[in-house]
Amino acid sequence: MQSARLAPAHVALAALVAAVWGVNFVVIEIGLGHFPPLLFSALRFLVAALPAVFLVGRPKVAWKWIVGVGLVLGVAKFGLLFTGMDLGAPAGLSSLVLQVQAVFTALFAFTVLGERPRRIQALGMAVALAGIGVAAADEGGSGPLTAFALVIAAAACWGVSNVLTRKAAPPDALNFMVWVSTVPVLPLLALSLLLEGPERDLAALRGLDWTGAGVIVYVAWITTVFGFGAWGWLLRRHPASSVAPFSLLVPVFGMSSAALFLGEPVTPLRWCAAALLVGGVALTSLAPGRVPGRNPVARAEPATLSLPLPAGEERPA
Repeated sequence: MQSARLAPAHVALAALVAAVWGVNFVVIEIGLGHFPPLLFSALRFLVAALPAVFLVGRPKVAWKWIVGVGLVLGVAKFGLLFTGMDLGAPAGLSSLVLQVQAVFTALFAFTVLGERPRRIQALGMAVALAGIGVAAADEGGSGPLTAFALVIAAAACWGVSNVLTRKAAPPDALNFMVWVSTVPVLPLLALSLLLEGPERDLAALRGLDWTGAGVIVYVAWITTVFGFGAWGWLLRRHPASSVAPFSLLVPVFGMSSAALFLGEPVTPLRWCAAALLVGGVALTSLAPGRVPGRNPVARAEPATLSLPLPAGEERPA
């Protein structure tokens, strides 16, 4: 039986997961100094899948959903995100802008699943998009807009993967995420060889040091295996409405850790963008939605629920 009230230990665990996911953007920034972005993403999924795939049991959903989410989330979303950050998108800003995936999820859910947003959700989308506009204005004066656009495209792909995940309705978030992680490895390696070149890839692998290895372990085992495993565990014990708000802490930890460890400035415009985006995402992902012909119980996945629903589970986003 689910309990709406989180015990102090569960609150601490939810906050820890948000911190792990937020700091992940700083770790990615460090990793991009050691690996080309597509190779880095491939290694992330390879290490996340092995040896975990031998420990989580057989897939609990149809292969079409695992392959679909693996390609959209693993290849497209992470490929675009890592490339955008490699081209200059700041870690803190990326952690913030990526949360607009909740808006894309709601839009795609309306288009594909017929989940009509309520007025409060439509308002949230408008507020979040205004935050994107402010962030773009801020980034336009200090960084490459192409990189910024790639991060937004990554958020859109995350939204598509959330809708696919909701259709799949995986009963076990960790099992689903581990099997999804097996899909992007070969496509990303192929793209890396084609676009980044075998010489650059080999040089990165030959130059692997303890920092590079630590980065891979963090983004694979800590962020993916621990993060989604713990998130799914919480969602099995508490309603999504009690757990999902903690995902809004991700950009807080992301921007704070980027400022602390990377020295990224947090300008007044960026604070304004953060307030608009977080507020808009909260309205979009936490307000109950409406499915035509049913009671208003459907909801757009929360910002970081994204995957298995958990990250999006429910069933997050």
